[in-house]
Amino acid sequence: MVCDKCEKKLGVSVTQDTWKSGSRSTVASDTGKQKLTENKFLTRAKGNRFDPTKSNFKQCRICRVATHHPKAHYCQACAYKKSICCMCGKSLMSTKNYKMSST
Repeated sequence: MVCDKCEKKLGVSVTQDTWKSGSRSTVASDTGKQKLTENKFLTRAKGNRFDPTKSNFKQCRICRVATHHPKAHYCQACAYKKSICCMCGKSLMSTKNYKMSST
């Protein structure tokens, strides 16, 4: 669970969006930054590639398990149970009337 503010910090997929009218690739092609049929895997810089062996994944602040995102502070299970953003810890909704379990 990620809040709207932290959603911008998430990584972008290498593949292009299939929905053309409102996709990120169409908007970027209007400004001239990216061609519509460009293969991002071949054209982007080799130094910026994601390498899971070199990335430093933090531990969850609650259960001490490795997180799923390099910038996250909480794992997905704890973020769901507490209804908080996994990156900043902001409360997303009230869980008073919900049964928030991982099973």
